[in-house]
Amino acid sequence: MKIIIIGAGQVGGTLAENLANEENDITVIDHNGARLRELQDHLDIRTIHGQGAHPNILAQAGAEDADMLIAVANSDEVNMAACQVAYTLFQTPTKICRVRATPYLAKKELFSNKAFPIDVLISPEQVVTKHITRLLEYPGALQALDLANGKARLVAIRACQGGPLVGHALSLIRQHMPTIDTRVAAIFRKGQPIIPSGNTVIEEDDEVFFIAATDHIRAVMSELQPLENKYKRIIIAGGGNIGFRLAKYLERRYQVKIIENHHERCVALSEQLEKAIVLHGNAANKDMLLEENIEDTDVFIAVTNDDEANIMASMLAKRIGARKVMALI
Repeated sequence: MKIIIIGAGQVGGTLAENLANEENDITVIDHNGARLRELQDHLDIRTIHGQGAHPNILAQAGAEDADMLIAVANSDEVNMAACQVAYTLFQTPTKICRVRATPYLAKKELFSNKAFPIDVLISPEQVVTKHITRLLEYPGALQALDLANGKARLVAIRACQGGPLVGHALSLIRQHMPTIDTRVAAIFRKGQPIIPSGNTVIEEDDEVFFIAATDHIRAVMSELQPLENKYKRIIIAGGGNIGFRLAKYLERRYQVKIIENHHERCVALSEQLEKAIVLHGNAANKDMLLEENIEDTDVFIAVTNDDEANIMASMLAKRIGARKVMALI
């Protein structure tokens, strides 16, 4: 397959590496010549220095017979314009575009052949926000994925002592919950996958993946571990795009505090958030966390732009009393 990737950053570079290993014909476009040389030194790909949305650059990349365009540059506008140019001038069959800005994402009608002809829209911040919010809905869950447009979910949970089904065969779940339809899709025991059957006995510490209607998830979870109390108090470390989206979504359901290190960003957050409390400071500062009653916090979520800062803040929050911590790495 002939694929053009616009953007040689972390995402574009990783895509190029993975796709090149699958024997695809890869061309990467970026305005950073040094980054392109770095990629070309260890990958069998073609690189072009230039602006990915310009028609002449796309033509040079072979857009006239490309099977796919993946636009993951740092600029939403460049990505969207590149898809438009690829569609209008080169009739590229498949166009994948990364868009981060909420004002664009809020207008779904923008992403169609009548506006910006994008076949697959990717929003990392939106994906992370949805993932975290699903986990917050189900205290104790390890994973939670939407199926059938949210009508059903695949949930992973660790079997714990006190769960009625622990130590018993899976077939008993029908007796315990005769009106609820659920299926156990997989079990991981000591790191090894098990294909479940009705005779499979659930053991303590098994990671159980099950599918059920969204309204029945907590009922099924109660068979595998004692249900935890629902979360109430949340602290978010980092007021960037992800932190803001999380706070905006969660502030109507939970008591939310958001800690941001830059004063100007704090001002902007306080103007856009309705109920969440915005704090100016360092989330990895022990005194600040203690002052904000971290020991009474149900969930501490570190989503700054710095992986090391997220790890350090999460470790500190857990050590001094947060019930649950999540970190973006």
